[in-house]
Amino acid sequence: MADRVFLAVDLGAESGRVISGKFDGRRVRLDDVHRFSNNLVPVAGTRRWDVLRIWTDILDGLAKAAQQDGPDVASIGVDTWGVDYVLLNKNNEILGQPYNYRDPRTKGLMDSAFTRVPKREIFATTGLQFMEINTLYQLIAMQLKDPSLLAQADRFLMMPDFFHWLLCGSRVVEFTNATTTQFLNATERTWATDLLRRFEIPTNIFPQIVAPGTNLGILREEVAQRTGLSRVPIVAPATHDTAAAVAAVPTGNTGKANWAYISSGTWSLIGVEVQQAVLTEKALALNVTNEGGVDGTYRLLKNVMGLWIVQECRRSFERRGNPLDYGVLTKLASEAEPFRSLVDPNDPTFLSPGDMSTALQDYCRSRKQPVPDSEGRLIRCALESLALKYRQVLRGIESLTNEKVEVLHVVGGGSKNDLLNQFTADACGIPVIAGPTEGTALGNVLLQARAAGEIGTLADLRTVVRESSELKTFEPKNAARWDEAYSRFEKL
Repeated sequence: MADRVFLAVDLGAESGRVISGKFDGRRVRLDDVHRFSNNLVPVAGTRRWDVLRIWTDILDGLAKAAQQDGPDVASIGVDTWGVDYVLLNKNNEILGQPYNYRDPRTKGLMDSAFTRVPKREIFATTGLQFMEINTLYQLIAMQLKDPSLLAQADRFLMMPDFFHWLLCGSRVVEFTNATTTQFLNATERTWATDLLRRFEIPTNIFPQIVAPGTNLGILREEVAQRTGLSRVPIVAPATHDTAAAVAAVPTGNTGKANWAYISSGTWSLIGVEVQQAVLTEKALALNVTNEGGVDGTYRLLKNVMGLWIVQECRRSFERRGNPLDYGVLTKLASEAEPFRSLVDPNDPTFLSPGDMSTALQDYCRSRKQPVPDSEGRLIRCALESLALKYRQVLRGIESLTNEKVEVLHVVGGGSKNDLLNQFTADACGIPVIAGPTEGTALGNVLLQARAAGEIGTLADLRTVVRESSELKTFEPKNAARWDEAYSRFEKL
């Protein structure tokens, strides 16, 4: 009997993939069927997503999957980044070219929003970290700039929900991504309509919220004909990529009861799994976030700028005529002197700079630190600063849960960076278990398998991840030097 195949459409801020997950009841094997680029598109001073080009690539990937796995395909599910959205009118026409979260229209809007609804009230309702990219401020910007367009909207869909609509016609929003908006009530787990009304945002556009694992319908006839697939079920996984990755954290084999995770990629999301959102004054002061997880859990976490800094440095080097792959950059960083220059990765300077290497140098210069003047020094500065930021965030989360984290799981693409993993173990003083690299895709595929009745509990799902993955452990060392560097870091 052939393995059942679950297709994951995994969309990130840099690239997208259609992935085939073959599940034999014990292990899952992932195969990239189709990979494509996904970059923001500059349009007349704005930053947008080309969602129709992304859709074309998804169709191409599904067609390849049909040729490869055809009759064994059991379902399809989409995951993406958070916060961004598409608006449809009553005739299902897309209203405007959807914005990229790095578009500058939200700059400064948080402070003006707080004059209408106090920051404390927003957090007490939503439990979400305050970031200018959050959907709430994107919609406020739209309401201020183009209220007539917003008035035409009939349905608000997050990015993965939009692609699910294209696949099967569903017009709902899945819970884990809904929590990234900063207008979901974290206690009642419904849209915070009172909050939205205070910002004069129409509430009739927000659809039903569904749980991970919900069967959304079957593949549209036209899509089945275009791709060669049968009319298979479309299943909502945990549609926020981090929620899918956290579902695939391979816990249980470490002997450590209390674990935390880093979903490491363009962003680093650091946190723990909790049963209820943490909405205390201290949580507000630490600017942590409560994002939805699987089985009604919340992910108490904080966003850190992540490997975006390294990615943008690499682009900076390329523009200067020095293209270097990530392996070479990591080697140069390992050879650079330690702790020469440090930055706060979450400084707004690094969110969307014109040139990342210049931004790092200017930051260090303004704080009277040695200016990183080579590729190796720049990347070392970024990686050491990330590790120290992880330590700072982890200590804050421990103070909220009153539980000491004993082991740190790193999942996602960043788990391949051995130098950063070792720095993280050293900075945090606990073992780091790296892997799986494909945490998001694994979570997507296995949540579909669970919806099909192939897997029981979330613990069972994580057992499959352990059985299917190669994991690598990094033990902490050089504690005194990292303690000294952390003292410097806290003063930045």
